[in-house]
Amino acid sequence: MKNTTVVSAPGKVLMTGGYLVLDQAYRGLVVGTTARFYTVIQSTQDERGLIQVRSPQFDTDANWSYTATIQDGKFQFASRPDTSQNKFVETCLRFTLEVIYERTSHLLDGGLLITIVGDNDFYSQRAQLESKKLPNTAESLTSLEPFCSTHATLGSVHKTGLGSSAALTTSLVAALFVHLAGSDLERDRALIHNVAQYVHCFAQGKVGSGFDVSAAVYGNHRYTRFNPEVISSVMNDQVDPKELLTALDPTTGSWDNTIVPFQLPSGLELLLADVDAGSHTPSLVSKVLAWRKNNPTEANELWGQLGNMNANVEQHLRNLSKASECDPEEYKQAVGQLAELKASEWYTVENKTPIMEEFIQLADDFGQVRAYLQKMSQLSDVPIEPSEQTRLLNACMDVEGVVLAGVPGAGGYDAIYCIVLSEKAKQGVRKLWSSWNEMNVGPLLAQADNKGIAKASVESVNGLARFL
Repeated sequence: MKNTTVVSAPGKVLMTGGYLVLDQAYRGLVVGTTARFYTVIQSTQDERGLIQVRSPQFDTDANWSYTATIQDGKFQFASRPDTSQNKFVETCLRFTLEVIYERTSHLLDGGLLITIVGDNDFYSQRAQLESKKLPNTAESLTSLEPFCSTHATLGSVHKTGLGSSAALTTSLVAALFVHLAGSDLERDRALIHNVAQYVHCFAQGKVGSGFDVSAAVYGNHRYTRFNPEVISSVMNDQVDPKELLTALDPTTGSWDNTIVPFQLPSGLELLLADVDAGSHTPSLVSKVLAWRKNNPTEANELWGQLGNMNANVEQHLRNLSKASECDPEEYKQAVGQLAELKASEWYTVENKTPIMEEFIQLADDFGQVRAYLQKMSQLSDVPIEPSEQTRLLNACMDVEGVVLAGVPGAGGYDAIYCIVLSEKAKQGVRKLWSSWNEMNVGPLLAQADNKGIAKASVESVNGLARFL
């Protein structure tokens, strides 16, 4: 399609580093997902500066209109009188367009039509499956059309915790840079990251850790956050455009976040589940931080222990990746043998190879990570790994071929993840989920994916063309 730009950004799973990732002294291991948000921008011959945005997966009021104009050399942005509010879309457009104008001294010759859709995994599909009288299984989810209707409004939709707002924000920011400024996603990745972090923080009204936006931009990596001071001075409505441009410029050296690439070792597969209970992440985080502030000695000791164990887990995964490359046959043999046993039985294997020992240490150390999170739950009286989740995760670990099972990110009731060694283990875990009675556990189809922001074409994305 002529004058059409398509950019996508992935969701995320924070494997280790929940809570700690808010502090620059610690790091998080974040994995991108195959579930992605797509932004499609089409140039139109409408009135100059008219920007129409639509999100066709939602029932009502999912269309927004804005005007972006240049008056006396200054950028002006406003929502149309008849448009409902969407804080993320509006903030994204306003500040990204302002940065683009400051950098290029040019903006729009006509109008823009922007379409934003997210893969089905970002939203719970329970209502969709029930309406079709289908069980909540991977097979049923596979049968749904791509980007299906949520049968909900933006305010009422049940999210699955994959970082939809960060993926949406990042795909929109990147698409605007590509469409209007001719940006190259590889060359300008750091600038796009900084702008996306800023608008995401601005829309949320606070400077968060930023790991979700970082995953949307870079895919899998070890993340250390940026100093919040780098953008706190420009977190206001009346920010000077030149000051904003300087604050977001990646060449000034003020952004000190670190990105260290990471991949899951060969043969390990990430499984995700949506648990129908729901927890509001900001309230969990604020309660834990309040507890840490009131109990600094106890909390800091636990933070240090958990940080060390998180680092061990990461190192085991890196060692296994290296082993799979250096000695693929021995690695494959170890995976095949361990996949037939529960992780708790691995130590019984006779003549264990160093690769097997590495897997045993990985499972043990991740068990210790969970123990520290359970301790944090008890001390702070916050359900990070609540007892219901503990029972479910322990049951997952009792399936042959499961390496680890945990609550991602800030924890709570709404999601779990497992890493498995075989197709048989994958089916075993999903069978357990479908029969679990204490909570309603549904699979997601998303897997780990190392790709961050990426350009695409309408034709290459199944189901996208019907919205255009």
